[in-house]
Amino acid sequence: MKLGMKRPMIGLALAATLLAPGLAGAQDSGTISGTVTDATGFVLPGVTVEARDAAGVGEITFTDGAGQFTFSGLAPGTYEVIFTLPGFDAPAQVVEVGAGVTASVDVVMDILLQETVAVVGTRAEPRSIAASPVPIDVITAQDFTSQGDMDLTNQLRTVVPSFNVNTQPISDAATIVRPANLRNMAPDHTLILVNGKRRHRAAVIAWLGNGVADGAQGPDLSSIPSIALRQVEVLRDGAAAQYGSDAIAGVINFELKNARSGGSMEFRSGQYFDQNDGTPATCGPVGRSCNGIGGRAPSYTFAGNAGLPLGPEGFLNLSLEYGGVQPTNRAVQDGGTMAVINGGNTNVRDTSRVWGVPLVEDDLKLFANFGSGGEQAEFYGHTSYASKVVTGGFYFRNPNNRGNVYSEDGGETLLVGDVLAAQGMGSANCPTVNVTNGTPDPVAFAAVRDDPNCFTFHQPFLGAQNGLPGGFTPQFGGDVYDYSLVSGVRGTTLAGVNWDISGSTGRNHVQTFIFDTVNASLGPESPTRFEPNLLQQTETSLNADMSYAASDMINVAGGLEWRNEQYHLGEGDPASWAIGPFGAQGFSSASNGYNGTRPENAGTWDRANVAGYGDIEIHGVDNEWNLGAAVRIEDFYDSFGTTMNSKLSGRYGFTDIFAARAAVSSGFRAPTPGQQNVLNVTTEFDYELGDLINNGTIPSTSPVAALRGGVPLQPEQSINYSLGTVVDTGPFTFTADYFRINVSDRLTITRNYSLSPEEVATLLAGGIAEAGNLAAFRFFVNDFSTRTQGLDLVATWTPLALGARTTFSGVFNFTDTEVTEFGAEHIDQDRIAALTLGLPRMRWNMGMNHSADRWTLMARLHYYGSYWDREDARSALGGAMSYLYPLYSGKPLVDLEVGFPFSDFTLSVGAQNIFNTYPDQNPGAVAGVGNRYGQFGPFGFNGGYYYTRVSFGWGG
Repeated sequence: MKLGMKRPMIGLALAATLLAPGLAGAQDSGTISGTVTDATGFVLPGVTVEARDAAGVGEITFTDGAGQFTFSGLAPGTYEVIFTLPGFDAPAQVVEVGAGVTASVDVVMDILLQETVAVVGTRAEPRSIAASPVPIDVITAQDFTSQGDMDLTNQLRTVVPSFNVNTQPISDAATIVRPANLRNMAPDHTLILVNGKRRHRAAVIAWLGNGVADGAQGPDLSSIPSIALRQVEVLRDGAAAQYGSDAIAGVINFELKNARSGGSMEFRSGQYFDQNDGTPATCGPVGRSCNGIGGRAPSYTFAGNAGLPLGPEGFLNLSLEYGGVQPTNRAVQDGGTMAVINGGNTNVRDTSRVWGVPLVEDDLKLFANFGSGGEQAEFYGHTSYASKVVTGGFYFRNPNNRGNVYSEDGGETLLVGDVLAAQGMGSANCPTVNVTNGTPDPVAFAAVRDDPNCFTFHQPFLGAQNGLPGGFTPQFGGDVYDYSLVSGVRGTTLAGVNWDISGSTGRNHVQTFIFDTVNASLGPESPTRFEPNLLQQTETSLNADMSYAASDMINVAGGLEWRNEQYHLGEGDPASWAIGPFGAQGFSSASNGYNGTRPENAGTWDRANVAGYGDIEIHGVDNEWNLGAAVRIEDFYDSFGTTMNSKLSGRYGFTDIFAARAAVSSGFRAPTPGQQNVLNVTTEFDYELGDLINNGTIPSTSPVAALRGGVPLQPEQSINYSLGTVVDTGPFTFTADYFRINVSDRLTITRNYSLSPEEVATLLAGGIAEAGNLAAFRFFVNDFSTRTQGLDLVATWTPLALGARTTFSGVFNFTDTEVTEFGAEHIDQDRIAALTLGLPRMRWNMGMNHSADRWTLMARLHYYGSYWDREDARSALGGAMSYLYPLYSGKPLVDLEVGFPFSDFTLSVGAQNIFNTYPDQNPGAVAGVGNRYGQFGPFGFNGGYYYTRVSFGWGG
């Protein structure tokens, strides 16, 4: 498509912009050079060195592998040279530079163990995470850099054990925007902030989300480039009283870089070790759907960041990332497909289904962070743009028995279309084609093929010049666009009141497409590519905030917010929803696999709310203790009424190194306009029937849903408790936190209900034409309660004996979810098991980072506990169900990276899952749908991944 071709050119143009500062020429004047070492005499590579002239204008460079740096082309004058390296400190040096003279500056840096500071969770001055009354993880930019993965959600999963995200093959729109979970809660139970401002959610609702994420509408974290991040703060506690709806499991705040000079570039490339577990696959007859099947998924990313001055003290920090990922396939040929092949059909693709990571093309991400200060106020903000094309797979359509495409009696006979009847011109009296042992009767089939007025999808038609004699596997994806703008002004009054007025808007836009499929009711005139609908989420907010330090010990804050959330469902192209002339003969209407949205079902729904909050924080003279209280009142006008939530938190230091902390809070999450109103029809594999069915999710207020207990949706309610301890000696820190999250009126999608003929008629009469294709339906409901509790342990150690060059870390998470109450008429035991067993209850990782003179080392051991997959359970037991089998065992993975800093760049090579560990194989793969491994494995199922990275930094 034309827009897709433009994306690489946009990326190259922006790359050139980022490169410009690094390629600027120097004046032929004076020079400053020198060497930086630590107290033991070891040279220090990677030190940031800034030379500022008398006007405060600076240039930045970095020490090379020998600890050396050079500034050339400096105008004569006095310069202040500043040295920065995490964990070290050195006084600034004042140097006189003369024309044609080289001034030498050799510096020894002392070890300095700096406290990690976070801004999330408080409206007072930022504080160290050890001083916080609630648990906070801070992920540094280096934690993202030392990974080979290109996707931010995967990077977070690696370093935050309480954060989970899975590969989502054959998961409808969840393949496009993958749902992510914090503390095994739903994706929309976590609030996302960027620079402390609410980030909009994605347009995709996860209709197929492996239990925990079913029906969730969370954010698209993959639209944020990791090179733009200064740090990420993960608040592991309820915070709805501070930030509003969604903050039940916690808050993740992405802090953007704000440097006004200097910059960096990097190029990453990598691929998986294996190709389909060592067995390459070949392509079938239908074009693009075979691209990369069985491949190692080579991927690449180019990224750049540059800081520019904006006025005397302001900054403009720009970030760019562009890349792509090829797909993988880890499938086996399933038994049903093998029966077709054994029956003599040589047109079936190998493999008939694709289980792997999707194809991601033209993945472009742009971020700009800016701020410009004056004497009375500062103007600030950030803006972003992201776009990509994601393509995944669907289930195989068997050429002998796929209902309402190839057959309508379970595969006993082929479904043959009568062209004359479809045209209202009588009947062609097409012969009946019996199917025996997977083989159509050759004589009758030949008669159909030779009669121009008889038709099956084995024959050529408009969208496929060779027909689809081997069946077909639809390929589904979306063109994704994401934009946001936040701007505001803030300052401090003469009385010392800090004020902040801001506005924001954000939009996530997904144009879905599906190809290698048909609208069977159009018969020979069916295309094979469709655009079923447009999904669009738009959020706008206005905020007014204030805080005031009433004394050295007391800080008060308050504010107002207005927010509007809008969901738009756009109609599909006519062929994607049309009921064609062959519909009356038993051929299914609409695009097969993902029905297009009809004009009468399209629409725009929005909801506004206002909120006011207040909080107070009190601390001791020496910060040996602190207390906090917050309350927030939110009004949803005519939809949900008014809700009030509150929070109490506190920390007490028994000694200089040991403290205890605790918090209790109430929270809520309001259903989104999309969850309240959208109609969606998708094709799923029914493991009890052993066949594909069309399943519709309908609004809970529709007449048919009302017959099964559907009522208007209400907000979820939560109570959070946390209790923990902190040990902080400086070089060593350790925290242990117990948490419990009780959620009532929890929102979910009901079990599937079969449609009676009367209900089909009711839906059709209500304008839901898709009802003619539906075998089952479901809807959203507030009908169960859960208790999620667990333990987080976090430890870091920087041995001073090693010169602060080495840091060890360990993180442990155990999370257990129990369904305490549910409505048996809406939720079955399968869903309960998926909620409680579908994600690992235990995860941990241990890591080491070491910096030597000429090399760096990162090593990480991480463990994913056991989990259960409800989809595989039925296929493994022939349609029966066990909640213990298959229980996939836990697995340890090892990551390793070695870096080599040179004078102008750093070369890094590494491997994730270096020992090529795979999950347990699915015992029901052949009997089921061909997935060699569990569909929702917590660390994927593609094996080891190796990569290289080249990075380059420059001065401002």
